[in-house]
Amino acid sequence: MNAPAAAASVIEMISASWMAQTICAAAELGVADELAHGAQHVDELARRTQTHPASLRRLMRALASLGLCIEGDRGTFELTATGAVLRTDAACSLHAWAIWWGRYRWPLQGELGECVRTGRGTRQRAADAGGPACNDDEVEAAAIFNVAMVELTRLAAIAVMRVRDFSEVRRVIDIGGGFGEMLAALLAAYPRMQGTLFDLPSAIAGAAEHLSRGGVAQRCELVAGSFLESVPGGADVYLLKSVLHSWDDEHCRIILRNCRRAMADGASLMLVERVMPARMRGELGERSAARSDLHMMQGSGGLERTKTEFAALLADSGFEATQFTPTGLDHWVIDASGR
Repeated sequence: MNAPAAAASVIEMISASWMAQTICAAAELGVADELAHGAQHVDELARRTQTHPASLRRLMRALASLGLCIEGDRGTFELTATGAVLRTDAACSLHAWAIWWGRYRWPLQGELGECVRTGRGTRQRAADAGGPACNDDEVEAAAIFNVAMVELTRLAAIAVMRVRDFSEVRRVIDIGGGFGEMLAALLAAYPRMQGTLFDLPSAIAGAAEHLSRGGVAQRCELVAGSFLESVPGGADVYLLKSVLHSWDDEHCRIILRNCRRAMADGASLMLVERVMPARMRGELGERSAARSDLHMMQGSGGLERTKTEFAALLADSGFEATQFTPTGLDHWVIDASGR
């Protein structure tokens, strides 16, 4: 690649933020929901979204350039199949995730250099300075964050069930399962399965309604608590989806050892996590893991791990990693048994 071409490629990378902000704006304005029933003229769409028509047209043309909608000949726009995932009622909706990333997560992106310089994430630096662990903006963002996590977990659940058969599992405990989207998907797919959702009281409070909407509440026990203190017993499978990447090794060992103490003979551990490549080769599939790794470093102080790092972490906690299975999306299924 010659120098001008290389520069053009890097310019595209540097400027990629415009895509996230364009999609976030469309999600906040509810554009996809308004276009759910077919094409609309931009003037009518502006009226329904209470926006400035000429400015909305420019936003819609930007969305069209991303393949999220189609611009018609006479000022009309309609959703594409890709753009439809921004609808709030889409089966694989990313509406909340677009807002979470584009509005609430966005300010942290500018602090990456400081995080690398100090080795301390944003929350850690705030605590060092005597600031609040959670401010009013974060409280307001919690609802968006929880829905965004449901959206991403829904996609992960579909991918996990493509590569795993749970037909012989009697009870699953979803450790740190949030509103229970992963567990709800499993219970819906396997009518004989029983489940336990274990998380902090704040998550459990919102889980009951979510599980009821999924029609599986009668087969799911809700238990509030902290996995840093203890974990309930009585399951065949102990499931942790995107839990360990939020924590450093010391805390992960505490979580895993609590799981090990709760497990009876014959029970197994299943992690659903991203797996970092042992060596980055500049391939497209590596970017999701790299993005999430920086995200964890900036926020919670966690990290994404390689197979070797997962195996060592599990071994330190009384487990043996038995299998690493890619799901075809961002996550892997990591199976482990007690030693």
